[in-house]
Amino acid sequence: MLTLMNLEELNRALVTLIEKKQILHDMSYDDTRYDDVEEELHDLEDDFNEEYGSFLEAALDKVHTELNSDTDVLLPTAYLPSSTGGAPSPKEGVWVDSEKYPGKEARITLIPNPTRIMLTVGKAVQQELWKAE
Repeated sequence: MLTLMNLEELNRALVTLIEKKQILHDMSYDDTRYDDVEEELHDLEDDFNEEYGSFLEAALDKVHTELNSDTDVLLPTAYLPSSTGGAPSPKEGVWVDSEKYPGKEARITLIPNPTRIMLTVGKAVQQELWKAE
């Protein structure tokens, strides 16, 4: 369990990571800064997974179990959305096989403000599955 201060640091780190991902996404491959920004993003991802990976992987494992999913739990950075604002789109996050939603495209996304794990099933379902406490 993280302290309140650590939860704030986790959220800040998550926002920073998603913002850097968005900057890279908005760049063209021929931008002279692309390689540098991509390297910065990878460094941020490595630091984030090292610092918060075990905490978030435990939460993701719990979520996968509750969904009766056989899908492997990935590194927390795999679950990031493309931006920090609002609810994730139905195509963001990691696809999961869920007995609760057979035949539907279910995705899990790790989002900030506050740090939480959301389930998106098509356009109809947006459900908070876990919140950092």
